[in-house]
Amino acid sequence: MSTAIVTGQPVPGSSLEGELRALGFDVRLAPDAAQAGAALGAVPAGQRVALVDAGFVGHTHALRLGLTDPRFAASAVPGAVSVQPAAREALTGALRDTAQESSPTDVPARAGTLAGVLADRVAERLTASGTEVHHPELGELVAAVPADPQARNEARQAVAAVDDEAIRLRTAVKARDGFFTTYCISPYSRYIARWCARRGLTPNQVTTASLFTALIAAGCAATGTRVGFVAAGLLLLFSFVLDCTDGQLARYSLQYSTLGAWLDATFDRAKEYAYYAGLALGASAASGSGGGDDVWALALGAMVLQTCRHVVDFSFNEANHDATANTSPTAALSDKLDSVGWTVWVRRMIVLPIGERWALIAVLTALTTPRITFIVLLIGCALAATYTTAGRVLRSLTRRATRTDRAAQALAELSDSGPLSELLQRAVRGVPRHTAPAVAALGTLVLVLATALSDYGSWWPVFGAAVYALTSAAAVSRPLKGPLDWLVPPVFRAAEYGTILLIAAKADVNGALPAAFGLVAAVAYHHYDTVYRIRGGTGAPPYWLVRAIGGHEGRTLVVTVIAALLTATDFTVALTALAGFVALVVLAESIRFWVSAGAPAVHDEGEPA
Repeated sequence: MSTAIVTGQPVPGSSLEGELRALGFDVRLAPDAAQAGAALGAVPAGQRVALVDAGFVGHTHALRLGLTDPRFAASAVPGAVSVQPAAREALTGALRDTAQESSPTDVPARAGTLAGVLADRVAERLTASGTEVHHPELGELVAAVPADPQARNEARQAVAAVDDEAIRLRTAVKARDGFFTTYCISPYSRYIARWCARRGLTPNQVTTASLFTALIAAGCAATGTRVGFVAAGLLLLFSFVLDCTDGQLARYSLQYSTLGAWLDATFDRAKEYAYYAGLALGASAASGSGGGDDVWALALGAMVLQTCRHVVDFSFNEANHDATANTSPTAALSDKLDSVGWTVWVRRMIVLPIGERWALIAVLTALTTPRITFIVLLIGCALAATYTTAGRVLRSLTRRATRTDRAAQALAELSDSGPLSELLQRAVRGVPRHTAPAVAALGTLVLVLATALSDYGSWWPVFGAAVYALTSAAAVSRPLKGPLDWLVPPVFRAAEYGTILLIAAKADVNGALPAAFGLVAAVAYHHYDTVYRIRGGTGAPPYWLVRAIGGHEGRTLVVTVIAALLTATDFTVALTALAGFVALVVLAESIRFWVSAGAPAVHDEGEPA
């Protein structure tokens, strides 16, 4: 329960108290600042508390935005201010200071606006004391404290002229999304979100339903039958509808939570990669009856490519999160193209965001075979990756910017270097400035060529992994502040994932590629988890976790060594055990963190995944 303290003299005919109760507030009346202070002291410390002007006139959704958003410790709209327990002490001090500065003679002179002045002054005091106060963008919504009856009448007419429910539905949709999502899903999914809100369903429940739907779709695909493939495609699309609905429900009802952030950040990848596995199993099932073939290598390749694409996005964004002097001509051209309507949608579709990607997968699953689905997906993702990476390289080379220590730290954390790299950094001298991507790419090239050109069981991949460990340590031995240093983490991901894929394919025994798929999925989850922790401002996972799972260079070396020492069958067993160990450790720590009080409320409103 939350408490709203309504200050000032009640206004006849006002529906304010009813609106506050509908928003979940227990309403208490306090005519002046002194009584407001006393009422505040009586509110339990663990509750959200709001100060609201008795003369407030505005839309209910304006109050909702200003008083109930759980992402902010303090927020305000004209005539109302709200704080969560973390800012409760600051509110008490601000109210006390505001009461002391108001003399009794102020009351008759400002009888119509005293309460409004109190709420707004308290908000100003909170800001002055160092408390960050969120002021939501109201747009057409009305929030005001009229000074006289005529102004009140005008404000009420302004409220009546705007449908706040229509605005609430419209703003429930993500501000920036892909073409397919914007025109084929959101026009009706927002109404599903409202239906869920009116029945008390939470975004987390919808997110979980989306996951289960995708898992059922993967199960249908695994049957290897045409009916199963058609059902899988339809269910995958419905899962995506629910995936859009959960975020819209969160924005519609302001039901944000740290657990919801974790679920939303990880379930999309879990759904997509589980579906890849279902398609691969379906192809194998069809193969057993003479109707298909083994596409595990393609499934793993699709997962590797898609994850590396995301790491490029994450690394570039973190490197430029707070970069100064952004004067890139390429960025200027991009901004100019964004001002032309049709180019915006073309550019958003070229990158094959999640909506277009899932629609493509669903249609191809229903109409073609798993092999064709994966081949088209790989081609599309490769083209999208080439387009986005090339554009970001051009931006980085043509801009004049100074990257901060924070950006360098984020890139170091995204690199996921383990204890072996830490040890080798003491033995290698720092590479020349701005050459880290080239050094990392050189080691990756040696590793991949040694693996690709040798037979299973050869020691050449071990040699390549040793060279890779040495060059990767050298690449991160200096702070990653160069113009292209954001390429280092995705190069590391491509090296590790690609090596696992190549060795498993060369093992050429049943179960090797599925085991590799499981290992890459577990490691990729760790890397996504790292990204969202950094985005939330809490930093990377604890270093003991990175040590426990070896870091990218340690895992790569281990995989090559066991491939050289063991038979293909034993290698499969060892790879399965390694995948299970990494998944267990990573998931346990991730769950512990994301359900803890210190987890950030991360809700991505940027580029569609």
